[in-house]
This record gives sequence, structure tokens and C-alpha cells, in this order.
Amino acid sequence: MSGTDPAEREALRSSVRDLLDRSADDSARRAAMASDLGHDPVLWGRLAELGALSLTVPEELGGAGYGAVEQSVILGELGRALAPTPFLGTAVLAGTALTAVDDPVARECLGQLAEGTTLAALALLEVDGRWRTGDFETRAESTGGSWRITGTKTLVVDGAGADVLVVAADTGAGSSLFLVTGEGGVHRTPLRTLDLTRRMATITFEGASATLLGSEGGAPAVLDRVLDAAMTALASEQVGSARACLEASVAYAKERVQFGRPIGSFQAVKHRCADMFVKVQLAAAAAQEAAHAADGDPDRAPAAVAAAVAHTVCSDAALSTATENIHVHGGIGFTWEHPAHLYYRRAKASQLMLGGPAVNSERLLGRLGG
Repeated sequence: MSGTDPAEREALRSSVRDLLDRSADDSARRAAMASDLGHDPVLWGRLAELGALSLTVPEELGGAGYGAVEQSVILGELGRALAPTPFLGTAVLAGTALTAVDDPVARECLGQLAEGTTLAALALLEVDGRWRTGDFETRAESTGGSWRITGTKTLVVDGAGADVLVVAADTGAGSSLFLVTGEGGVHRTPLRTLDLTRRMATITFEGASATLLGSEGGAPAVLDRVLDAAMTALASEQVGSARACLEASVAYAKERVQFGRPIGSFQAVKHRCADMFVKVQLAAAAAQEAAHAADGDPDRAPAAVAAAVAHTVCSDAALSTATENIHVHGGIGFTWEHPAHLYYRRAKASQLMLGGPAVNSERLLGRLGG
């Protein structure tokens, strides 16, 4: 399906923002954080009704068949509201992997994701926490025509509550992807991480029953595609968070009075807000470049390069604006009751999720041919 025009994307943005303003305010966010699930299933269902979960699923599988540009609208609003949802784990990480695999089992699972009835997660990272496409310690063996997986995956985004797991494991023919749907031989340990709005887990497989997705040895090409999608998606989400921090800082600077004047009239505060604005604008441009490149726009940079650039630029912008937001808010910015620290936690965790600045710089250099 061809992409939407700017007016349609703005209408989509307005619909998602209206939903999140009504269902994902600060009190709702904190309730979701404190719940066993880590998210609000009612909100998730409403996102499904809105079509947010099926946006990039192929039309023949019940989705809308759109691309990264349209998905960036959803991610930007989720980042702005800092809504705790399993969107990244289900729609982006697992969803991209399932879309990239030419397999009937994967296509059936994608249809379930589009309906919002199934949560999914990509189990990839191992003890060293390094994103890789091969040489996994996790092993899969075929016995009597069925596959069994043994090994441990950590920092699995939305892994504790996922109904299905897409697992990367090595076989005799190389790195492969498998679908695990049962709980037999699957042990999940929720992790307490810096970002309280995004759940992660360590998952241990002890001879868990699995279904091969695609062909043996086919994981590297799929995981390369997932990495690009993850960087592009995180960039859009980070722009939304950075913009929320900027808006909160400007609003507070206008209303907070000190020495008989709004603090926004002081030069130091003006400079902070101006610097935040520049970073947000630059990040927004980088994120859009990556999204359009991912959708195959010939006038954009190579998709792999644009994704790595966006991840660097937007990670810096999100962390910087979250830090400045705390500073502008002064004492209350450091309190548990104020949401400023949650934006900082999300920004720092997202920056490190795919390896951190040094790893991404090396990744970008390699993609530029350096």
C-alpha cells in the first residue's frame, strides 16, 4: 500500500494523542507501572481498535500495510505520553522479525498481533548484552521432527508478559529463528531496570518446544532488518519524549515566578530552552529521514546509515532535554512525584538498549565503509 499524505498522518497523530491524553495521563502511567502487567490492557485494546497495532502488518494478513513513516507517528505520541505499553516489543521487534520471515506460522502470528489479542517479544540478547546476529549460546536441536531450545536470553523487552516469543538460537546449520508459544521449559524472571515504564525480563529455556521460522541459518538477514527497524522506531519515540520535555520546560518557565518575574525571563533559562528546541528540531529531522529511508524513498540516505544516524542524534536529544527539563523545574524536577525523572530514565535506557553510543558509533562507521 502506498504511504499516507501529511494530512492523513496529522489526523492519525491527533487521534492517537487524544486517546493518550484521555487514557495515559500521569496517574494512569503510575497505575500501569505498579501493576503486574506493567501496562494498561484497556489502553492496549483501544490502540488496537484505532488500528495502531495493525498499521505495518501486510494487508493480506489483516493489517493496513503501511510503513515506518506512519508507524513513527504512533511511536512519537507514545514517547510524548511516556505510555507504558508493549508496543516496542510486540509491534516493532517481534513484529518486524515475523514480517521479514517468509513463513506461514509467522504470518498467522502477525494476524494475531494485528488484532491486539497476542503480545510478542524478541528474545535475542545473551549474557554480554550485545546485539548480534550469530554465535548464540542458546541452542536448538531437532529430535524426532520437533525442535527444542536450551539457553538463556536477557533484557528481553516486554518478555515477562509476552504470549509468544521469537527466539534466536544456533543450530547445526547456523543462526535461526524460532517461535515459542508454550510455557513448558520456559522460565521468566522480571528485571528491575532503570526505565520503570518499560518491562524487561530474563528468560531461560530448558528444552522448550519451538517451531522453526523460515529456514535454518536464516536469522542474520532478518536480525539486521530488525536492528534497523529498532533504531528507527526508538528515534521516533525519543523525539516524542524530547518534545514533551521541551514543552514542559517552556510551560513551567512561563508560570514559575522568582524574584517577582517568570523564570523564563532570565537569560540562563532562555538559553536552556533554546538549546532544547534546537536539539528537538534536529532529532525530528533525523528520525523522519530514517523513517522515509526505511520505506524505500530514493531521495533519502541509505536506510542502514539513516537508522544509525537517527539513533545517535535522537538518543542525545532525548537524554539532553530530559536532563534540562529536570534543571528547569528545579527542586520539584528531582522528586518522585514529578514525571521528569521518568523521562530521564526512559532516555538513558533507550540510549543503551542497542549497545550505547560507542557501539553505535562503530556501527555507523562500519555502515559508511570506514
